[in-house]
Amino acid sequence: MRKGTLKWDDLRVFLAVVREGRLQSAGKLLGLDPTTAGRRIAALETALGQRLFERTADGYVPTEAGRELVAPAQAMEAQAAALLGAATGKAEGLSGTVRINAPDGVTNYLLVDACEALVRDNPDLQVQVVAVPRVFSMSQGEADLTITVSPPTTGRLTVRKIADYRLHLYARADLVAAVGPVRTMEDLRGVRGIGYISDMVFDRELDYYSMIGREGEPALSSNSLITQIRWCLSGYGICILPEFIGRRHAELVELLADDIRLTRSFYLVLHQKDARDDRINRMADVVVRWVRDALTP
Repeated sequence: MRKGTLKWDDLRVFLAVVREGRLQSAGKLLGLDPTTAGRRIAALETALGQRLFERTADGYVPTEAGRELVAPAQAMEAQAAALLGAATGKAEGLSGTVRINAPDGVTNYLLVDACEALVRDNPDLQVQVVAVPRVFSMSQGEADLTITVSPPTTGRLTVRKIADYRLHLYARADLVAAVGPVRTMEDLRGVRGIGYISDMVFDRELDYYSMIGREGEPALSSNSLITQIRWCLSGYGICILPEFIGRRHAELVELLADDIRLTRSFYLVLHQKDARDDRINRMADVVVRWVRDALTP
């Protein structure tokens, strides 16, 4: 291939490596062996005269030149899908891989149905959900969509508010029955607290244990909301949980509803380069719609 000539097949491999981070998984996605995928990347780098990836122990990380190529490559991907739809007479579907990063409570309780709907309606789409307590680097291609509880204030990002949600104090019903009438927090002084590890809270919007009038660390603490839920469901203590989680579990009862009622928000974050990508925007619309519906009692 002479220098300066770009091939769409090479760009498809480039996008797959950006999304997957490794040649093996990118090749598997496209039906190629890692050696062939590597040759495609090398050919593209030769054609452009620039190094597109840093090869690290953690995989392939886009260089500045690689990051600049993502948006035009995605635009070509969208155009190719549109041309295919026009040629076959079929409505354009979504294809490729989308990676969604969100806190574990969101992935387990709000995104399950949204992801199934995406792949059901788009058979050529692969959805990856990363449930980790941190915001992925959008500019490095670690995630296409990120859901957070605080809008980021730095970076070339597009932020869209999804919805507000409420949190309440919960405990298992038999634990409450053993305690007796609960009229104030003082009535719960002998009950263990459950919450986040204070120095590992990934977002200060989630640091609300002190708001219920308790000092120090909870007796049981974890950086995972799912672990906190399991403790609460086992009757090991009281825990502040999102309302959309509490109402899913009949064995939990809400405590001090008039006194402890917090409001937080979910935000959908995209990199600015992806905000112009019709494919990513369509996926974002589906995720927002399903999350909003799931938050509705």
